[in-house]
Amino acid sequence: MPRPLWTGSISFGLVNVPVKLVPATSSKDVRFHQLHDADGARVRQKRVCSADGEEVAYEHIVRGYEIRPNEYVVLEPAELASLDPDATRTIDLEEFVDLAEIDPVYFEKAYYLLPDKNAEKAYALLVEALSRSDKVGLGRFVMRTKQYLAALRARDQVLILSTMLFADEVVGVEELEDLPGPPALSDREVALAEQLVASLTAPFEPEKYRDTYREEVLELIEAKSEGQPISVLPAAAPKAPVVDLMAALEASLAASKRSA
Repeated sequence: MPRPLWTGSISFGLVNVPVKLVPATSSKDVRFHQLHDADGARVRQKRVCSADGEEVAYEHIVRGYEIRPNEYVVLEPAELASLDPDATRTIDLEEFVDLAEIDPVYFEKAYYLLPDKNAEKAYALLVEALSRSDKVGLGRFVMRTKQYLAALRARDQVLILSTMLFADEVVGVEELEDLPGPPALSDREVALAEQLVASLTAPFEPEKYRDTYREEVLELIEAKSEGQPISVLPAAAPKAPVVDLMAALEASLAASKRSA
């Protein structure tokens, strides 16, 4: 099991539930290093001053916020430390809402919250209360000097905490430029689109979806490491744009029925 990233307690009302937070996801990205093509050696990153081109030692680097082009306000570590949120070690649940009310755009990263020592009964009670009410607890907590907004829900007898974006971090639809107005749609077009959605509707089974690109990259790496010849395929031709929407809907619906 991964090591806890944070330990503390969930607080709601007068109830305290000691918990530990562990990652609920594991990145599987294929990571590459930058190499010198002449000798295959790693390329090092250096901190270089843009004014004189000289490398800058770490102890001479300060933090600055750009207020105008090329004009910065420099903040000292002590000044920033004085503003650090209090590390209270609690997830303070402020209210409970329906999960359906939260747009998924607000969700950021997921973690499991596990009961700490001697907290099994209080933990199970909170899991049961959230499960029966079908509610999500909203609150804030501090981890590594940063304050997070979080949503707490129960699934499979385990508490899941999802960090969330604050409202001012989400771009509103009204801020989008060049968003066209809704075009006129015929009843026939809407009915066909609804039939296509219905024909493709299925239970969510995450195991069906795989990162095929990552698998192909790993296969390519293994083949090259074994000295196998690699053939580079030509790029696929771009698909032609849809001209007749009705024809495309009807063809898509027919194809989905054949594959059913």
